Amino acid sequence: MSGRPRKSTNPMAIVKTKTDWAAVILATAGGAGFAPKAPGTAGSVVGVLIYLLIEALHLSAYYLHAIIFFFIVGIWASSRMEHLWGHDSQRIVIDEVIGQMITFGIAAGRYQLSAFYVILGFGLFRLFDIAKPFPIRRLERFKGGLGVVADDVGAGVYALAVLTLVFRYVHG
Repeated sequence: MSGRPRKSTNPMAIVKTKTDWAAVILATAGGAGFAPKAPGTAGSVVGVLIYLLIEALHLSAYYLHAIIFFFIVGIWASSRMEHLWGHDSQRIVIDEVIGQMITFGIAAGRYQLSAFYVILGFGLFRLFDIAKPFPIRRLERFKGGLGVVADDVGAGVYALAVLTLVFRYVHG
């Protein structure tokens, strides 16, 4: 037996400090990243729920602020968790939350999206996040947490553009 410490298969075994715990809570979107199947989709659902909550509480004037907040802390938390879990671990889903929130950015506070448009926005974001059309895949080349978050921001912008075009086409 070598004198080297054995690496644990439990991702939480290496989380030691309060800062690490804060990064885990943020990076996993409150635990959504630990979903056994499709953690990215679970993170996107959290993004939809945040949008719906902000709309329901009539706080849409602060929606852009929320996106910026999650963007900044998401980069930090993703960078921290990459040191512990490796590059772009599937448990890191704060990037999906941010991208999904961006998808609904044009509507927040301007007009109420029906369930159809919320579901369409969800589907569009997941499509662009998975397919990563040009130049979204290139955004993953950034180092650290920025690389984790940037491609989902790109997917959110694409989904926002398509959702807006569909909404404007249907509603004039």
